[in-house]
Amino acid sequence: MSQINILAVANHPEILETIIRLINQNEQWHGIPAGSLEEAEDVLRLNSVDLVLLGVGVDEDTGERITSLCNAINPKIVCLRHFGGGSGLLYSEIRHALAGG
Repeated sequence: MSQINILAVANHPEILETIIRLINQNEQWHGIPAGSLEEAEDVLRLNSVDLVLLGVGVDEDTGERITSLCNAINPKIVCLRHFGGGSGLLYSEIRHALAGG
Protein backbone atom coordinates (compact mmCIF):
# COMPACT_ATOMS: atom_id res chain seq x y z
CA MET A 1 0.00 0.00 0.00
CA SER A 2 1.33 3.42 -0.89
CA GLN A 3 1.73 6.17 1.64
CA ILE A 4 -1.25 8.46 2.30
CA ASN A 5 -0.40 12.16 2.00
CA ILE A 6 -2.15 14.31 4.58
CA LEU A 7 -2.00 18.09 4.32
CA ALA A 8 -2.48 19.74 7.71
CA VAL A 9 -3.38 23.44 7.68
CA ALA A 10 -3.21 25.46 10.90
CA ASN A 11 -2.30 29.03 11.76
CA HIS A 12 -0.52 28.12 15.01
CA PRO A 13 3.01 26.80 14.34
CA GLU A 14 3.31 24.77 17.57
CA ILE A 15 -0.02 23.03 17.02
CA LEU A 16 0.77 22.40 13.35
CA GLU A 17 4.12 20.88 14.33
CA THR A 18 2.40 18.59 16.84
CA ILE A 19 -0.24 17.47 14.31
CA ILE A 20 2.44 16.67 11.71
CA ARG A 21 4.49 14.73 14.29
CA LEU A 22 1.42 12.69 15.27
CA ILE A 23 0.48 12.00 11.64
CA ASN A 24 4.03 10.86 10.83
CA GLN A 25 3.99 8.35 13.69
CA ASN A 26 1.84 6.17 11.44
CA GLU A 27 4.14 4.54 8.83
CA GLN A 28 1.37 4.65 6.21
CA TRP A 29 0.79 8.40 6.55
CA HIS A 30 2.92 11.34 5.44
CA GLY A 31 2.07 14.71 6.97
CA ILE A 32 2.66 17.89 5.00
CA PRO A 33 2.35 21.19 6.93
CA ALA A 34 0.87 24.47 5.71
CA GLY A 35 0.60 27.56 7.89
CA SER A 36 -1.49 29.65 5.52
CA LEU A 37 -3.94 29.51 2.62
CA GLU A 38 -1.11 30.29 0.19
CA GLU A 39 1.07 27.46 1.51
CA ALA A 40 -1.89 25.06 1.35
CA GLU A 41 -2.60 26.07 -2.27
CA ASP A 42 1.04 25.49 -3.22
CA VAL A 43 1.10 22.06 -1.56
CA LEU A 44 -2.15 21.03 -3.26
CA ARG A 45 -0.88 22.10 -6.69
CA LEU A 46 2.52 20.42 -6.31
CA ASN A 47 1.68 17.20 -4.45
CA SER A 48 -0.75 14.33 -4.59
CA VAL A 49 -2.81 14.82 -1.42
CA ASP A 50 -5.35 12.30 -0.09
CA LEU A 51 -6.70 14.18 2.91
CA VAL A 52 -6.68 17.77 4.16
CA LEU A 53 -6.99 18.55 7.86
CA LEU A 54 -8.29 22.06 8.51
CA GLY A 55 -7.01 22.85 11.98
CA VAL A 56 -6.80 25.61 14.54
CA GLY A 57 -7.10 29.15 13.22
CA VAL A 58 -8.42 28.21 9.78
CA ASP A 59 -11.49 30.41 9.38
CA GLU A 60 -14.63 29.40 7.50
CA ASP A 61 -13.73 31.36 4.35
CA THR A 62 -10.23 29.87 4.14
CA GLY A 63 -11.63 26.39 4.77
CA GLU A 64 -14.14 26.83 1.96
CA ARG A 65 -11.45 28.07 -0.44
CA ILE A 66 -9.21 25.09 0.34
CA THR A 67 -12.14 22.67 -0.02
CA SER A 68 -13.09 24.22 -3.38
CA LEU A 69 -9.51 23.93 -4.62
CA CYS A 70 -9.40 20.28 -3.51
CA ASN A 71 -12.63 19.58 -5.40
CA ALA A 72 -11.21 21.26 -8.52
CA ILE A 73 -7.92 19.33 -8.36
CA ASN A 74 -9.35 15.95 -7.35
CA PRO A 75 -12.86 15.44 -5.94
CA LYS A 76 -11.57 12.37 -4.07
CA ILE A 77 -9.50 14.54 -1.69
CA VAL A 78 -11.18 14.42 1.71
CA CYS A 79 -11.35 17.71 3.65
CA LEU A 80 -11.79 17.36 7.39
CA ARG A 81 -12.19 19.96 10.11
CA HIS A 82 -10.00 19.07 13.12
CA PHE A 83 -10.67 20.94 16.35
CA GLY A 84 -8.15 19.18 18.57
CA GLY A 85 -8.83 16.72 21.36
CA GLY A 86 -5.71 14.59 21.49
CA SER A 87 -3.92 12.03 19.37
CA GLY A 88 -6.55 9.30 19.76
CA LEU A 89 -9.25 11.55 18.37
CA LEU A 90 -6.97 12.73 15.55
CA TYR A 91 -6.18 9.14 14.49
CA SER A 92 -9.83 8.17 14.72
CA GLU A 93 -10.94 11.15 12.61
CA ILE A 94 -8.33 10.41 9.94
CA ARG A 95 -9.14 6.69 9.77
CA HIS A 96 -12.88 7.41 9.62
CA ALA A 97 -12.43 10.00 6.83
CA LEU A 98 -10.14 7.73 4.79
CA ALA A 99 -12.65 4.90 5.11
CA GLY A 100 -15.20 7.10 3.39
CA GLY A 101 -17.20 7.97 6.45
